Amino acid sequence: MAKHVCPPWLGYLLASPLRRWIQNPEELLAPYIREGMTVLEPGPGMGFFTLPMAKMLGGSGRVIVVDIQEKMLAVLRSRALKAGVLPRIETRLAGAESMGLADLKASVDLVWAFAMVHEMPSAERFFLEAAATLKPGGEMFLAEPAGHVKLEKFEKELEAARAAGLELVKRPEIRHSLAALLRKA
Repeated sequence: MAKHVCPPWLGYLLASPLRRWIQNPEELLAPYIREGMTVLEPGPGMGFFTLPMAKMLGGSGRVIVVDIQEKMLAVLRSRALKAGVLPRIETRLAGAESMGLADLKASVDLVWAFAMVHEMPSAERFFLEAAATLKPGGEMFLAEPAGHVKLEKFEKELEAARAAGLELVKRPEIRHSLAALLRKA
């Protein structure tokens, strides 16, 4: 586990409706989400992106969320149930050294990695595991908080992504974030 992991109490703040003023999840997701997709969202917190994503994916799509904290997943499931999208969401508890995604090999259309790679014990391992889940041509949206992750560290994350077989497509402008769209060759 990383030295710093977002504590559950902070998850409530990150899922707050007030955050929508800074980062509107539907607007951020719209260019990347299509109905029927399979999306992997590591480190979903309490579902700030997960719930809108599940709605946008429609009845034939699914979101697979992976977190190391059962409390985050429990609150996410509760919120998803209230929002009517729980059947579209699969929650998984990750281990300290692996996300446990071997069964998803080449089956995911999009990995949504928003503000979480810096909390991983190894960016290299994260990108290898996440890239392995992507279908050929599948994409990863990577964003890190600009105030927390410096550009030099973000560039090292992009190097790790390249080493895992992901190529940089573009660098979207996201408020208060460093971001990149990557594609599996």
